[in-house]
Amino acid sequence: MKQDSNAILTLCSHVCVGDGVRPLEPKEYSQLAQKLNHSGRSPKDIFSFSTDDFKSILGISGDEIERITRLLDRNASLSFALEEYQNIGIDAITRADALYPKKLKKKLGNSCPPIFYCAGNLQLLDRKYMGYVGARTVQADDIDFTKAAVRKTVSLGYGVVSGGAKGIDTVSGEEALRKGSFVIEYLSDSLLKKLKKSDMVRYIQNGSLLLMSVSKPDAAFHVGMAMMRNRYIYAQSSATVVVRSDLNKGGTWAGACENLQKNWCPTLCWEHPYPGNQALIAKGAIPITENWDGSIPEPKPNFAVTESYEQMSIFDMSNPV
Repeated sequence: MKQDSNAILTLCSHVCVGDGVRPLEPKEYSQLAQKLNHSGRSPKDIFSFSTDDFKSILGISGDEIERITRLLDRNASLSFALEEYQNIGIDAITRADALYPKKLKKKLGNSCPPIFYCAGNLQLLDRKYMGYVGARTVQADDIDFTKAAVRKTVSLGYGVVSGGAKGIDTVSGEEALRKGSFVIEYLSDSLLKKLKKSDMVRYIQNGSLLLMSVSKPDAAFHVGMAMMRNRYIYAQSSATVVVRSDLNKGGTWAGACENLQKNWCPTLCWEHPYPGNQALIAKGAIPITENWDGSIPEPKPNFAVTESYEQMSIFDMSNPV
């Protein structure tokens, strides 16, 4: 493991956390990384920091120095725990790794998570994807539309990226795999739970499925993580299809509204009478029907959007960690 990656994992991973030890959150790590970068240093250098270095380079003292020192002290035990995960097919990649999702770095900038836990072929990250999002509870019409749309986008060379949840996510991913395409799932909960399913393991082993999660591998479902993973789907996608959304509530609605504001990718929305779908189209989502050919329509100009991407100053620099 590269030492920069080792440092990021030691500072930010929620695996093997002792009592009272609080890993750095993404925003906290980004602030630390910027300070290191500005001083001509990289994350690995923090292993050799003195108390004076913490104060002069990072501008921290007291409790924060103790917090980071306690995180660094768990390096050996964390490495052992991560090796055990690796033995069952789960790796960890950090913002210091070349295989970290490049599209997320470009579009999300400083809000990119420092760590992803993953299972599968990371080379899949470099391919092109159509995102599919929607409700967990679906009707037969929703399933039929999703399957037909996936077949069209697969025929144009797109894989499917989704959140791996029940409903539209599962329907779209399964259809893509059935048609011999490739899938990325950005999960909001347990990788270990997914790996207990034999079909998931088979697709991972043949190189057509990649599972990615910010949550530690044994984490339970968390609403906040589910909301956050929506942005990873949109950022990974060439465009994202909203099949079914509730109105003014739920993760599908929140994710689509955020993407319409941030413009990470075009938001396509099934032109169905569902109130949520109609409201998203009114907000600027591009309507598609059953006759959609799978290509990405030209978006209408949205003069309300003043900034397409998050600030990405840390990734404009020579040290992209």
